Amino acid sequence: MAMTQWLFPPAPTPSLPIAGAAERFPVRRILCVGQNYAAHAREMGQERAEPFFFSKPADALVADGADPLYPSRTTDLHHEVELVCAVGPEGDIVGWAVGCDLTRRDLQATAKAKGRPWDAAKGFDHSAPCGPVHRGDLPDPNASIELRVDGELRQAGRLGDMVWSPHDILAKAGELWEVRAGDLIFTGTPEGVGPLNPGERVDATIGGLPPLSFTVRPR
Repeated sequence: MAMTQWLFPPAPTPSLPIAGAAERFPVRRILCVGQNYAAHAREMGQERAEPFFFSKPADALVADGADPLYPSRTTDLHHEVELVCAVGPEGDIVGWAVGCDLTRRDLQATAKAKGRPWDAAKGFDHSAPCGPVHRGDLPDPNASIELRVDGELRQAGRLGDMVWSPHDILAKAGELWEVRAGDLIFTGTPEGVGPLNPGERVDATIGGLPPLSFTVRPR
């Protein structure tokens, strides 16, 4: 069989470290669930509804303790701490991580007002910082989910506050896509989302999982 000839070298596969293991988790794509905590839905002017999805490209991932770059074309970058599901070869959840859905809120508001897609608001470069994957069962529903900016508590809740459980979300995603090994699913954020400025430090935690920390780099 002839070897594939590339016009230029393919980009490296985005991946996450796996806590306590030498292997890495290869990332195929990133799906995200909107407004999966009732209090956050209310702060965004919405009520409980069927889960809805948007996506980020796999290369939006920021891993291994790297610091994301403050994005262009925004003056209102927001943080959203989330539990992340890592999907394995059988299409089931094989691990969990702490993620942060970074959002160009001003671009999102404009898109919403005009009925346009959210891609530029959600799927930009460096928009998906994520900690190591922890193998094992779903963290305790009573586990806390929190985010601090320069030590100030901004977001706080419990995993049990989610409207749709991770396994419900996986099933719903499976109605829309063929969910496959390497998919990450960001499962929504609790209330308290707010702005981030260049130079600010983010510390995001979920009980029982490796923490996520990063500093927003200025352009």
